[in-house]
Amino acid sequence: MSIKSYAVAIRDTIAQEMRRDDKIFVMGEDIEKMGGLFGCTRDLYKEFGTERVRNTPISEAGFVGAGLGAACTGMRPIVELMYMDFTMVCMDQLLNQVAKTRYIFGGKAKIPMVIRGQQGIGRGNAATHSQSMETIFMHIPGLKVACPSTPADACGLLRTAIRDDNPVMFFEHKALYATKGEVPDDPEYMIPFGKADVKREGKDVTIIANLLYVPRALEAAEILAKEGIEAEVIDPRTLVPLDHETLVASVRKTGRVVIVHEAHRNAGWGAEVASMITEEAFRYLDAPPLRLGTKACPLPFALNLENAATPQIPEIVAACHQVCYR
Repeated sequence: MSIKSYAVAIRDTIAQEMRRDDKIFVMGEDIEKMGGLFGCTRDLYKEFGTERVRNTPISEAGFVGAGLGAACTGMRPIVELMYMDFTMVCMDQLLNQVAKTRYIFGGKAKIPMVIRGQQGIGRGNAATHSQSMETIFMHIPGLKVACPSTPADACGLLRTAIRDDNPVMFFEHKALYATKGEVPDDPEYMIPFGKADVKREGKDVTIIANLLYVPRALEAAEILAKEGIEAEVIDPRTLVPLDHETLVASVRKTGRVVIVHEAHRNAGWGAEVASMITEEAFRYLDAPPLRLGTKACPLPFALNLENAATPQIPEIVAACHQVCYR
């Protein structure tokens, strides 16, 4: 095991995979000498050259389309978007081309393509650079959706994504890049998609969270533990495929569930999970599933307003009180 930051875990995994397979290359805005905004491709060009670490013009539709073409012809592109908000610039490519090409060709056209980048709150990046986009892509068949919350998960999920023959939307969080944790040194370390992780075991209430809200849920669980409430915290890790079994098993044990995410609450991925739990574990519920998410407004620039719009730890604690003491 090595202690690495979330950003370094991503960078090292990309480097290991590029050494293993010369068909893998990286492309995106300012990823060569700058190494991307958060250093996730820092110095890779020194080892692999500018043919395999390619700066692109500011045209997400153009280079996502180029990545699809490369994948169709046998390459394995990793396409970095500077902000995942910019997926909105290339939605036709992503939703009508990348997601559907393998299906249209009856599975004969493999699309081994990873679209990765960062999103979310924490830096006051305001309305068009702070959004959480994962729910949108959960809705589209043909795309896998991964959301790592720890350095080890970033490493294991990214390696799985790179080796997958299907397109993967890989959502990172800007506020997690500096966080550190143990990462396996094994260059074959992989985390299977569709396998949630129980980050903390408990018996009284289940908290389901992803990305930045995993550490926040764990902090809330520590507060609740001091009050005698033992919360189980589960990170789905991938939204597509989604691990129904682990989530339902936890709710059957605790009888209560709070789902918290940074994506907007209205039609967020928590709504899908709540619906699934209601369908598959209704008899075990002692209270209705409760969802927390960002309020229905664009993300503010001012950090105090950003905090007001997004769920905070006291709100997670209060939600657990609500389902436990209903």
